[in-house]
Amino acid sequence: MNYRMLNDEDLLSNLSRSDKAAFEEIYRRYWYKLYCIAYHQIGVKEDSEEIVQDVFLSIWNRRENVEIKVLELYLTLSIKYKVYDFIRSQINYRKYQEHIILKEIDLHFNTDDIVDFSDLSGAVEKVLALLPEKSAAIFRKSRFENQNTKEIAKQLNLSEKAVEYHITKSLRFLKENLKDYSKLN
Repeated sequence: MNYRMLNDEDLLSNLSRSDKAAFEEIYRRYWYKLYCIAYHQIGVKEDSEEIVQDVFLSIWNRRENVEIKVLELYLTLSIKYKVYDFIRSQINYRKYQEHIILKEIDLHFNTDDIVDFSDLSGAVEKVLALLPEKSAAIFRKSRFENQNTKEIAKQLNLSEKAVEYHITKSLRFLKENLKDYSKLN
């Protein structure tokens, strides 16, 4: 049977009967479109590929029970939801990392330590000056101007993922370069 000649409805019918060749044709027909949607939103090749694989794995695992009326629409919505979940998990992970970093910094400065805010501020500025200009600018907008990721991305014409990357990179760099600050004073 030439699966390339089958329409989506026939492929879905065969898929529901665990026809691997039908699944492979669906994959061949739609993987690139789904990959492009994911990559456009995320901007990371490996993560985009993994999300596409997750969508197809989900279809294969649920092939006997899933009711799909319009395959292309179903796949497009599935990839968009997976991308949304991925971005949300990345944001939550970044917030968790920030929490851990701030908690560690807080542990190093107990109430007995007297920290001169201007000295700390100066130390932070010196460390930020060592960062690439874009990373430092994004960090300042995020932390000093209280702008959210979406606002920064729009202003700088970047993806939200890129903004999150720069913030996370800056936080790690600050943590590493300020860890001895309390010992120096």
